[in-house]
Amino acid sequence: MVTVHRHRDLDELVSAAATRFLETVAGIQASGGGVHGDGVARVVLTGGTAGIATLRELARLDFAAEQQGEDFPALRIDWSRVHVFFGDERNVPISDPDSNEGQAKEALLDRVAVPPRNIHGFDLGAVSMEAAADAYGPEIKDFAPKGFDIHLLGMGGEGHINSLFPHSEATAEQEKLAVPVHDSPKPPSERITLTFPAIARAERVWLLVSGEEKATAVSHVVEGAPAEEWPAAGAQGKQETLLFVTEDAASET
Repeated sequence: MVTVHRHRDLDELVSAAATRFLETVAGIQASGGGVHGDGVARVVLTGGTAGIATLRELARLDFAAEQQGEDFPALRIDWSRVHVFFGDERNVPISDPDSNEGQAKEALLDRVAVPPRNIHGFDLGAVSMEAAADAYGPEIKDFAPKGFDIHLLGMGGEGHINSLFPHSEATAEQEKLAVPVHDSPKPPSERITLTFPAIARAERVWLLVSGEEKATAVSHVVEGAPAEEWPAAGAQGKQETLLFVTEDAASET
């Protein structure tokens, strides 16, 4: 079941999501907890307007906390104890403006002290989509064998998440954790995506959704529509599923 958090606008949504992210990861690190019980957070990042804006806000908050120092301590996480994965990627090099990993690096990862070895990209542009997809499942099992602590997701107007589109082969996948997509209806057509089995490994699934064009899809997510028709409705975390949504996107709920 999804829990809805309504926000006045995108700025308010981004602030709420970034703050909750910091609080959750800091709690994992302070308690030596998390899915793996080692104080290391495994998180899956998403692209899209709200997703990238949330990453920029995390970078801003990290910089602000660093500037305050010990006299006015602010909540800050240890990025060396965070492993980063990606929900999907376009078949382009990281240097391409369409690259989700490239956008994430510019917005956050190049601005905080996360070790490069903790960033688990798909290496597209260097290897084929099939090879990259085949390698990513074992990489998840190596570095996040018990699953993810947080999986961030954006959503399209037709309800797609990652690169799981309605009535697609990737959306129907029941075993593999990552698969290539050759016919995405949203350009570019070639991508790699995490699947529903991968999403189901997450303790917390957070959907970040803004824009009135997504209102119908949001209503189907809240109602629990079939995932093959509205993929976002099938994204469920083991512990919680949160929908951070702006008022315009929630107008039909």
